[in-house]
Amino acid sequence: MDSHLLTVILLGIVEGLTEFLPVSSTGHLILASELLGYDASYWATFNVVIQLGAILAVVVLYWRTFWDVAIGLFGKNPASWRFVANLLCAFLPSAVIGLALHHYIEALLGAPKVVAVALIIGGIAILLIERAIKPGTIEGVDRIPYARAMGIGFIQCLAMVPGVSRSGATIMGALSLGISRRTAAEFSFFLAIPTMLGATTLEVVKNHEALMTSAVNWTDIVLGFVVSFLVAIVVIKWFVGLVARHGFGTFAWYRIIAGTAALIWLFAR
Repeated sequence: MDSHLLTVILLGIVEGLTEFLPVSSTGHLILASELLGYDASYWATFNVVIQLGAILAVVVLYWRTFWDVAIGLFGKNPASWRFVANLLCAFLPSAVIGLALHHYIEALLGAPKVVAVALIIGGIAILLIERAIKPGTIEGVDRIPYARAMGIGFIQCLAMVPGVSRSGATIMGALSLGISRRTAAEFSFFLAIPTMLGATTLEVVKNHEALMTSAVNWTDIVLGFVVSFLVAIVVIKWFVGLVARHGFGTFAWYRIIAGTAALIWLFAR
């Protein structure tokens, strides 16, 4: 197989596999660029745009939920309005802070050692939270109090440091605020939609000239989009069932081991 095509497929798999797991998709993509030795700047726009494939996976798997919410909005159903309001409350902090710190965040994307350290610290944090926090009692996205939804949004901003993990930050934040495991995971999935759409839109606006020329290979983007979508479909189904029964300890240990291995390799090369 052509090495370029293999890179496209591998990045699509990494995105779909890690976007919704508490292991940091951005961090894995950065480490992949170091390990595979390709030009990370060439693939920067590709990596952001193929996130839309992972977003589509959430929409497809939870289409009934979104349909019911949409119908409820027209029918003035309070639960539907609370569902949407909670997502907006949680999205607002990342939108404001992300725009304000955009240049600083971009600078961190070229720091693989930061990713490795963040993976380790995040893994330790997950283990501590899992041990210290009792199972939450709040079930259902629409039943999350607005203040707690906004609190999750501020916690999500920690994921602006590559390696922290957007899903990990939001899920652990939700657990710390008394939300059940399943609802915490599902809220993280739903919150990914406005958050990732915002990030993709910003990237498209910033690189609109390149997107309109041959500087960006649309065949690569389409293939990466499809691969990330298919992989994310499988991951989301598996992940919800797993965390509802067993928690997040497996992912914490993976982060610690992967981060340690990456740090050793980065210093030794």
